[in-house]
Amino acid sequence: MDSVLSEDPVALKILIAGGFGVGKTTLVGSISEIKPLRTEEVLSDRGIGVDDLDGVEAKTTTTVAMDFGRITIREGLVVYLFGTPGQERFWFMWDELSYGALGAVVIADTRRLTDCFPSVDYFEQRGTPFVVAVNCFDGADRHSVDDVRIALDLDDDVPVMLCDVRRRTSAKEVMITLVEHSLRTLTSAN
Repeated sequence: MDSVLSEDPVALKILIAGGFGVGKTTLVGSISEIKPLRTEEVLSDRGIGVDDLDGVEAKTTTTVAMDFGRITIREGLVVYLFGTPGQERFWFMWDELSYGALGAVVIADTRRLTDCFPSVDYFEQRGTPFVVAVNCFDGADRHSVDDVRIALDLDDDVPVMLCDVRRRTSAKEVMITLVEHSLRTLTSAN
C-alpha cells in the first residue's frame, strides 16, 4: 500500500507598519500575488488638524482598517501580509492584526522619521521581531543605515535597510530579511 506523506499547510503572518503616508499600502500592493484588499477612504474634514500632511501633501486617501495581501512561497507555504493603519486614531486595530504574527516591517520615511517611533515602540514592547525598511522617496534626503539606526535608537540586531516599496524586488528583499531575522530571533530565544 502506497503511503502518501502530506504536509500540513503553513501560513505565516507578517505586519507592515509605519506612519501615515509612508508606503505601507504600496508595499503590500507591489509584492502581493493577489489583488490586495484595501480599506482606503478619502481623507475627510475629520482629519484636519489631526493628520499631519507635511511631506505627503498630495495624499488623498488613508487606510482605515488594514491592507491584505498574499504570497505563495510553495505549495503548502503561504505568507499573509497585513498592512496596519498609520494614523493614531486607528491604532486600536493593531492588537488584533498583530496576533500570531511572525514579525513586522516598520517602514520609515526620512522626511518624517519620528512618525515610525510608535511602530518601533509597539513591536519592541511586545517582543515581536521587526526590521526597519527606509522607503527612499524621490527627492528625499538620503541617510545611511547607521544614521537611521542611531536616530531611531535601535538595537544592533534590528536589521535596517534602504528600499523602494514600489519595486517588487526591493519589497521581496525586505520580506526575506524579516523572515531570516525572525527565525534567528526565535531560535536564539529557545
